[in-house]
Amino acid sequence: MKKALFLSLSAMCMTVLSFAQTSPPATATGTINGANVTIKYSSPSVRGRQIWGGLVPYDKVWRAGANSATIIETDKDLWLEGQKLPAGKYSLYAIPGQNEWTMIFNSATGQWGINRDGSTTEDPAKDVIRVKVKPGKSAAMQEALKYDINGQGIWLNWENLSVPVKVKVK
Repeated sequence: MKKALFLSLSAMCMTVLSFAQTSPPATATGTINGANVTIKYSSPSVRGRQIWGGLVPYDKVWRAGANSATIIETDKDLWLEGQKLPAGKYSLYAIPGQNEWTMIFNSATGQWGINRDGSTTEDPAKDVIRVKVKPGKSAAMQEALKYDINGQGIWLNWENLSVPVKVKVK
């Protein structure tokens, strides 16, 4: 009886740990010309899967991470690819394309990233801005999704792809 209980609890712990490690929470922080920028997201891993055009389909809205919708917060107005994003907190979504991406900054926050039918929770009526960007090949394979913030902008890096968003602060 004790052995069966021990095995059951061990199996349950292993299951919980494996789910917890699937897409762990991550945070990217940085300063761009005096603006403090933070991105909170869940970081899925490649794990041998085809990411672009597979797990993440082309030409469909994606939650730009896993689990809850990815959140970006800035304490100053930012100019992303020439468009003004007022200081505040936003959900970040993307529409990946083979040659061009659309990055979506949406005023609704705190929602899960997808609906029961698999569609994203992005509500176009709450989009603040949408910017077009060009993806490029990354310098190295990035197993887990990672956001980077530096003085030039924001980068989404995953698998063999790097997606830059140029940022200015006026």
